[in-house]
Amino acid sequence: MKRRQFAAQAAAALAVTAAAPLAFAQQDRTVRILVGFPPGGSVDVVARLLADKMRVSLGQNVIIDNKPGAAGRLALGELKRSAPDGHTLAFSPSGAMVIHPWLYPNLGYDPAKDFTPIALGSTFDFAVTAGPGAPAGDLKAVLAWMKANPAKANYATSGAGTVPHFAGQLIAQASGVPMTHVAYRGGAPAAQDLIGGQVPLMVDTASETIEHHRAGKVRILAVTGEQRSRALPEVPTLKEAGINVTADAFFGMYGPPGMSPELVARIDKAVAEALRMPDVQEKIYALGLVPAHAGPAELAAIQAAHLKRWELPIKNSGFKAES
Repeated sequence: MKRRQFAAQAAAALAVTAAAPLAFAQQDRTVRILVGFPPGGSVDVVARLLADKMRVSLGQNVIIDNKPGAAGRLALGELKRSAPDGHTLAFSPSGAMVIHPWLYPNLGYDPAKDFTPIALGSTFDFAVTAGPGAPAGDLKAVLAWMKANPAKANYATSGAGTVPHFAGQLIAQASGVPMTHVAYRGGAPAAQDLIGGQVPLMVDTASETIEHHRAGKVRILAVTGEQRSRALPEVPTLKEAGINVTADAFFGMYGPPGMSPELVARIDKAVAEALRMPDVQEKIYALGLVPAHAGPAELAAIQAAHLKRWELPIKNSGFKAES
């Protein structure tokens, strides 16, 4: 009996020893988080904040791999083709999952089938910002000026086919003020033209204009969420400003299709732990975003709700993506 017990224990120990190098090798591999935009933007900054903490939670090296191009579609295309082993992830703005399907007939991926939702990373709304090219006053005063000066009724965003693009269209419809969309290749050049007076109004993430607002170079007139921003408590929501519109978005962590539930749970836990850390929370709040965690099932449900919400506004806009 003792011999059999000893033999069983020895066999178990041998199996653990044999498996250990494989497990160690797997954990030793670097985790890449793909970001489909250049460094420095809010999605990149939040991804780096999470990666820095996830290194400790996962016990692995975690790096950000910027793959800018096609409004995030290049990074997601690479994610779709990656092995579901947890070593390639993507941190993506919601627009690529809930806006692009209504714009691109040949998108190249199905957001509901070709990725594994892992964790919500943060939520955010947008800032409606006036530059020196607009008159003094609140949002209603600026919109009244635009209505009286249709040749100057332009609003800038970081790109065509984005959530800010369609949020601006909703504001125009709700206010009865036709506005012309001016698309830039990123929020930074849009903000520079706003500051320079080339365009009177901008709709984009608060992170693009919040420091200029604090410096007095521009004025954030309203935010598009249901509630006021913690970073801008003095700024009203659109509804408080008399415009019955809300628009929000989110960042999410995704994996390739076919990831195991155990692996998803491990990465989700690391994201959740990072988002609970006070220094991470404060840095995300400072960007005008809200640190918010949700697990895989809830992220999938949030994504589906946003996809449905944007269908009619996009179709009614008549906008067609070029490619």
